[in-house]
Amino acid sequence: MSTSAPAQQLGSEKYVLLTTYRRTGVPVATPVWVAQDGSALVVWTVTDSGKVKRIRNNPEVAVAPCTARGKPLGLAIAGRAAILDVDGTRRVRQLIRRKYWLMGPVTLFFSRLRRGEAGTVGLRIDIGQAH
Repeated sequence: MSTSAPAQQLGSEKYVLLTTYRRTGVPVATPVWVAQDGSALVVWTVTDSGKVKRIRNNPEVAVAPCTARGKPLGLAIAGRAAILDVDGTRRVRQLIRRKYWLMGPVTLFFSRLRRGEAGTVGLRIDIGQAH
């Protein structure tokens, strides 16, 4: 199975459960919107969120399909996350806007009003890249 197959499957989900890890190794799972970007997944989140802080410390993550409330709907797949730069974050916003055709643009608009452009960041998740 190619690495793009899991990304394609998870990228088509409405929500995925993104699990990041504290310094102690304790997992923290959060349901998030997701989009596919080639063979990777992308997620959009608040810049100073806990998940961003945990990814800075440990880029290893797990991703699974889930409900809006975070109930897993399938097996988790290991991956490696990276925090994107300004251009990468803009691309993530475009992908989210396109995929979530009504709620995406509305959410992005109000987020920009509330936090400004630098208040959110994109995350790239390469599936099967855990070490």
